[in-house]
Amino acid sequence: MTKKKHKNSALKVQGGIDQPSQVNPSLSGGLHKFKKANLSVDEIYDGIISNDRTMLGRAITLIESSRSEDKEIARRLINRCLPHSGNSVRLGITGVPGAGKSTFIESFGLNLIDKGHKVAVLAIDPSSTRTKGSILGDKTRMEELSTSPAAFIRPSASAGTLGGVARATREAVVLCEAAGFDIIIIETVGVGQSETAVSQIVDFFLLLMLAGGGDELQGIKRGIMEMADLVVINKADGDNVKKAELAKRQYENALHLFPALPNGWTPKVITASALYNTGIDEVWQIVEEFVQHTKENNHFEKHRNEQSLAILKESIEQGLASGFFNSQVVKPLIKKYEQEVLQAKINPYEAARLLLEKYLEEIKKS
Repeated sequence: MTKKKHKNSALKVQGGIDQPSQVNPSLSGGLHKFKKANLSVDEIYDGIISNDRTMLGRAITLIESSRSEDKEIARRLINRCLPHSGNSVRLGITGVPGAGKSTFIESFGLNLIDKGHKVAVLAIDPSSTRTKGSILGDKTRMEELSTSPAAFIRPSASAGTLGGVARATREAVVLCEAAGFDIIIIETVGVGQSETAVSQIVDFFLLLMLAGGGDELQGIKRGIMEMADLVVINKADGDNVKKAELAKRQYENALHLFPALPNGWTPKVITASALYNTGIDEVWQIVEEFVQHTKENNHFEKHRNEQSLAILKESIEQGLASGFFNSQVVKPLIKKYEQEVLQAKINPYEAARLLLEKYLEEIKKS
């Protein structure tokens, strides 16, 4: 092995054995495809349909991209994959910090794989766009699950806003379903806004909690509690078993105070230990019970239809807002009217009306 001299480096390079590749050997066969530039929609689509996880990762990178050429490829790709989507159960999982989400998701995911399922894990974490961190950035927290050929783990989307992250996640769900994953798990950070976004994506919402010192209900927002179809008190092992049972009763009492859900489902509370793999089977049994219940009363399909219509409305609003704020006529006027509003020369409603009039005039002329 030849040593190279680095003029500007204080590091001494020692000769020794060649280091092993840092690429997972199971993925190396598809690495040349990942590196290949300008892949066609057909090539990426064929890779996804044949469950090429490297190609699936590349496709998700495309839908997260802000480059116009990538957006166009992503749009065509989503349209191709859409007929192959919709056949999964989509689960949202959130919880307070320290609730053991990563350990729980790994234990739950491996349990599902043992039952013959294919599991994709995605994340929504708007904070990652500010801190450059990610709740799933370190896959070693799910080391066993991440190496399973029946699993796919994707860190948080890097889009700049919660709306952008949510859109990228929705489209990632379509791609994962087209790749044959029949269980999609979406993890969130438990801060409120992300959970509301997830409610427009998932079929079932699971809230992961801990047993504490009597203030179990203080660490989570009411809105998140109201969204929960199942509350799991995790880490119910060792000295925590009695505390977990007490917390379970407290959550059951709290859930009784909330209005009945329109789908007729009664939210449940159970205890579990992801570390010791207890209660994990029961979680899936409850999910299956929920799916059967909502399919029988047609709420499963109704909920998905409502989600699709909400996405349609949201996309129209985003498109109109983007067109308005990027208008060459409106752009120069916005600062002017902002100053006039701040100086109380005009009220905000009148300023908005005048700006919209200018924008509509521009559209008519084009």
